[in-house]
Amino acid sequence: MDLLRSETMQLVQLIIPVESAHRSISYLGDLGLFQFKDLNSEKSPFQRTYATQIKRCGEMARKLRFFKEQMRKAGLSPSTRSAMSDDVDLDNLEVKLGELEVELIEMNANNEKLQQSYNELIEYKLVVQKASEFFHSAQNLAAAKQREVEAQQRGEGSIDSPLLLEQEMVTDPSKQVKLGFVSGIIPREKSLAFERILFRATRGNVFLKQSAVEGPVTDPASGEKAEKNVFVVFYSGERVRNKIVKICEAFGANRYSFTEDLGKQYQIIAEVSERLEELKTTIDVGLVHQINLLQTIAYHFEQWSHLVKKEKSIYHTLNMLSIDVTRKCLVAEGWCPVFATNKIQNVLQQGTVDSNSQIGTIFHVLQTKESPPTYFHTNKFTSAFQEIVDAYGIAKYQEANPGVFTIITFPFLFAVMFGDWGHGICLLLATSYFIIGEKKFSSQKLGDITEMIFGGRYVIMMMALFSIYTGLLYNEFFSVPFELFGPSAYGCRDPSCRDATTAGLVKVRTTYPFGVDPKWHGTRSELPFLNSMKMKMSILLGVAQMNLGIILSYFNAKFYGNELNIRHQFLPQMIFLNSLFGYLSLLIIVKWCTGSQADLYHVMIYMFLSPTDDLGENQLFFGQKFLQILLLLAALVSVPWMLFPKPFLLKKQHDERHRGQSYALLETNLDDSDETELHHGSSSHEEFQFSEIFVHQLIHTIEFVLGAVSNTASYLRLWALSLAHSELSSVFYDKVLLLAWGFNNIIILIIGLFVFICATVGVLLVMETLSAFLHALRLHWVEFQGKFYEGEGYKFQPFSFASLDTEDE
Repeated sequence: MDLLRSETMQLVQLIIPVESAHRSISYLGDLGLFQFKDLNSEKSPFQRTYATQIKRCGEMARKLRFFKEQMRKAGLSPSTRSAMSDDVDLDNLEVKLGELEVELIEMNANNEKLQQSYNELIEYKLVVQKASEFFHSAQNLAAAKQREVEAQQRGEGSIDSPLLLEQEMVTDPSKQVKLGFVSGIIPREKSLAFERILFRATRGNVFLKQSAVEGPVTDPASGEKAEKNVFVVFYSGERVRNKIVKICEAFGANRYSFTEDLGKQYQIIAEVSERLEELKTTIDVGLVHQINLLQTIAYHFEQWSHLVKKEKSIYHTLNMLSIDVTRKCLVAEGWCPVFATNKIQNVLQQGTVDSNSQIGTIFHVLQTKESPPTYFHTNKFTSAFQEIVDAYGIAKYQEANPGVFTIITFPFLFAVMFGDWGHGICLLLATSYFIIGEKKFSSQKLGDITEMIFGGRYVIMMMALFSIYTGLLYNEFFSVPFELFGPSAYGCRDPSCRDATTAGLVKVRTTYPFGVDPKWHGTRSELPFLNSMKMKMSILLGVAQMNLGIILSYFNAKFYGNELNIRHQFLPQMIFLNSLFGYLSLLIIVKWCTGSQADLYHVMIYMFLSPTDDLGENQLFFGQKFLQILLLLAALVSVPWMLFPKPFLLKKQHDERHRGQSYALLETNLDDSDETELHHGSSSHEEFQFSEIFVHQLIHTIEFVLGAVSNTASYLRLWALSLAHSELSSVFYDKVLLLAWGFNNIIILIIGLFVFICATVGVLLVMETLSAFLHALRLHWVEFQGKFYEGEGYKFQPFSFASLDTEDE
């Protein structure tokens, strides 16, 4: 099986002529099966040979990001229909990108200036219009006042007429004070503060008139829209004017001057309106030209971006190669799968031919003791399950891969906790949406949560299918049982037994063919029966999976030729685990098959406390007491078997090695941790650290013995979460849906149905799914993989162009 062991890897040296290096590396990137080693790790990025080319690619990438931002502002997106072509030359592309950037920057600058002028004219027009209204109303008021005074002067004198009226009206015009004014526009939110500051700064010697502008106005400086007021400040004296100007600048008010002559004001408004129309036409033409240019860029953007990323990655890879100046060649080292040897040689030969090189690339396999990377060939179905394992740790080279078993065991353990075929169908429908539209989703930018769900769509599909299966076993459809596989095996004892929720049920026909009998749901016997069944089933599944983990540790030891671990680790672990919990599993199966009423708690407790006592009514089969004594002795023997032999045998092998008698034996019998210890000591011919090895083995022994008990108990979470899921589903059905149905009111029924759907989706299909997923993950990482999986390797990361478009710059 491809997934059980990682692919066989080899360390390869490539000697590539300089003239064909670029094309050969490009072809290897297209193939995606060669992982380069960095032979220039001691050099900084700026000291490497192709640093200049990488800088050029970085500058082109910056320009492309600038184009993308401009397209985003214009509401355009890069076209996905442009054909990818390798005919584009990097040098020509660099020149073209530079020209386009200059043109776009110039367009933006001109458009910004025109837009600023346009916004200033809009504000100027508003100020002239509003301020002219001030002056027009003031002149009308003064004219009315003058007519009133003249009428009083022509009328007959009255005793009520002011005595000084005539003196006031004949005042010399040369002695009247001429008021100046400052007009402009200010954000409405600042108008009150502006008025207060003006009053305080001038001690009230100004007159302020404001008028609100309808609708938002675009500010010429910032380009942002804001609500604004037009103001006119009347003053007397140059010092006051200077204060007003400074206050306007401080508040960000835009000042605009105009004449007091009403005729000229109307002329100014007409000229500004004409100028605005011209500017609007010019801006629109510029925007159309800019949009056309951006559409051209958008059509080629993906092609250009892919080429720049590709070239940059090629030069990054070339910087990892060692340069042999005398022979004008590049030396590369890296890992590749053995099955890819012919493919790699073919693309290297093709690179030589396409580069018109007279010398071919030399492909040489190196011998090394370095641990190779781990490479599992996965597909879109198995990759998500492999990611679950890799999240715990990358497998060592050709270590037994739990991913093979995770494909089945992970969704099955999830389904044991989630078993309800109604909820399983809902999960299946949800994940089918992502599976059917996977081509569409794979080409889109998804959010974090959506991307996570889409990546695990096949895991969720398997979880849903197994949930439907276990739901049929539990006979639960949103907690409601159905007679899907035939009638119930139970019926009423007499006519007084009216329904299945009362006592008095007897077996009237053959056993229900598949799963839990529907009459067990809702009877007084339901809780203890389902409790017992699910609890014992959890123990059986846990013991089976832990045994599988220990068996895989045997295959690991056998593969690496570690006979010491097979004899003094695998065998005592299997004996200890199955002498206790394997025997418990046997008792559970025998009790189910025979229908015995034996108390298994009593049997297991007194197996330790009083192994020689008579079992009495708790005896399940003949010879049980003798078997229990035998298994108890085996368990007691297996503990010192795990602890003592291995440290002494390691010491013996260490001594024999220094006497030159058993070099090969030492290499094959040591596991990695012990081999590290011995090599550390033997390199300088130091004395064997027996105490450290013994303490190390003592810790492993205690960890396994205590872990066997705690891990078995940990599998009881399958029972606990299954019951919790079933009870929650039953509560939502009985206390929400049925309760609303009982009112015989359509409005209450609709409300109850809405609450039931929300509770089912939010709690059972989201929270319970996540909870069961995390618990299944813990059972695999700790209880299962902890028995055999070290996960101390590193992943095979070949040089490939396939992931360039998904990587951030």
